[in-house]
Amino acid sequence: MTSAANTAQADRYDELYNHFHWHVPDDLNIAQLCCTRWAGEKSRIAIYYEDDQGNTATLTYAELHEQANRMSNVLAKLGVKKGDRVAIILPQRAETAVVHMACYQLGAVAMPLSILFGPDALEYRLQNSEAEVAIVDQAGLDNLRQARPNCPALKHVIAVDCGASDALDMHDELARARTNFDPVPTQATDPAVLIYTSGTTGAPKGALIPHSAMIGNLTGFVASQNWFPQEGDVFWSPADWAWTGGLWDALLPTLYFGMPIVGYRGRFSPDTAFYLLEKYGITNTFLFPTALKMMMKACPSPREKFKLKLRAIMSAGEAVGDAVFNWCQSALGVTPNEMFGQTEMNYIVGNSVHQWPAKPGSMGRPYPGHRVAVIDDDGNPVKPGETGEVALHRTDIHGHPDPIFFIEYWKNPDATRNKYSGDWCRTGDLASADEDGYLWYQGRADDMFKAAGYRIGPSEIENCLVKHPAVANVAVVPKPDPERGNVVKAFIVLTAGTPRNRDADDKLIAELQTHVRGKLAPYEYPKEIEFIDELPMTTTGKVQRRVLRLMEQERATQR
Repeated sequence: MTSAANTAQADRYDELYNHFHWHVPDDLNIAQLCCTRWAGEKSRIAIYYEDDQGNTATLTYAELHEQANRMSNVLAKLGVKKGDRVAIILPQRAETAVVHMACYQLGAVAMPLSILFGPDALEYRLQNSEAEVAIVDQAGLDNLRQARPNCPALKHVIAVDCGASDALDMHDELARARTNFDPVPTQATDPAVLIYTSGTTGAPKGALIPHSAMIGNLTGFVASQNWFPQEGDVFWSPADWAWTGGLWDALLPTLYFGMPIVGYRGRFSPDTAFYLLEKYGITNTFLFPTALKMMMKACPSPREKFKLKLRAIMSAGEAVGDAVFNWCQSALGVTPNEMFGQTEMNYIVGNSVHQWPAKPGSMGRPYPGHRVAVIDDDGNPVKPGETGEVALHRTDIHGHPDPIFFIEYWKNPDATRNKYSGDWCRTGDLASADEDGYLWYQGRADDMFKAAGYRIGPSEIENCLVKHPAVANVAVVPKPDPERGNVVKAFIVLTAGTPRNRDADDKLIAELQTHVRGKLAPYEYPKEIEFIDELPMTTTGKVQRRVLRLMEQERATQR
């Protein structure tokens, strides 16, 4: 057995879980925690940056702090006040961290948006949030330009390295701004981040997250990263900093501990991953199971080719599986720590192999500070072995408030109310718990699914497809896939008179895929489309996606 596997025999779980207590001050600000308090150490590295063209840069915490001060002054001059939303449409780059810190210390709400979003996806989020300022680079500029005319609240666009005549230039504005800024006082319960999650019914929902979530994330982060930080630790993850996985599971907690994180702007590939791991001596990472599968197939014996310093791997989004689990142990010398959470309350269940044994395929145990149960429809915990919905209690086992919770769904009180059963906040994910308290994932309680690590809801895709003149009705479901976990599949009822033959069908499928790709994110387009005469419906007229989902699962079993 490997050394990583040997260390997994210890079980300190009960001691760690039962003796943990939260300490959250009333006055709290993420920028102070993740930047300001480290700025006095002039040589401390915050970000190593590299892109796919070979350009590199290094940003210290002192430089991050100064640039954030300048950016806060820029935003304040544009009229941004406490509570105002600022859209951040940027990839992994130093400016992304600068804008986040600037928003937090200004008391504004940072709203990260993926550079993969098309104009329709951007338009909805900008309209719904009433964001006043958007910061964007070349990757998202064209889509933002298409969305902007329908976003009346968006007063200013700040461009990074674009040379855009219709936007302010970020670096020019920073150069003219003052280096001193007096932070706006914020409380732990004040909003800090607005992240939109894809919903299965209706439009995407904006989860409003408080400054206290920074503290609430820490037990899961520290545990899943095998007690981060340790001397010499360097973090990297391909997870987009616009998503919960990249922002709350990588960027912010790394900066909280004053350690360096690698930001890479470019497409993920196994070669790139191993290159970055070796070049920067990365010790800690968050890798989706899909990424690990790709790395395993591309390089079965990586330590024969690369000098690696990896000591911890966290993985989430789907089950790692025995093959990848065993490869990580044997080929990388690291037992992966699986984790479960969601935007509304992140990092609540998982493993920490050096502190308690990992069971391959299990989601893990509740992290210290989080009171998790599997509950029935009435909100009562079910017996071990029975399937129910994973839920998090508002308080920990000592009766103290858990700081991980989101505040509300933006402008959606009904959805916020429906998220709870009494003091239990429902995740929408089904699981069972064994006698040792390990949770085992059973599927979604609704129609949400994950494909290649992305959390996908059918509503937005269906809404986009039905706008095409050939589409009368549509239902989107996951199709099981051995590489990605799932792929997006659309069942489409065509409008009357649409030509039907093999050539016409092939042409229309390609046209519909292009239609979605041009308006939403690339990972949302249906990789498979099937034309059917009618969708399965309930007596009240609702589409029964579950019937189609089960049909695809049966087909996969037969294959």
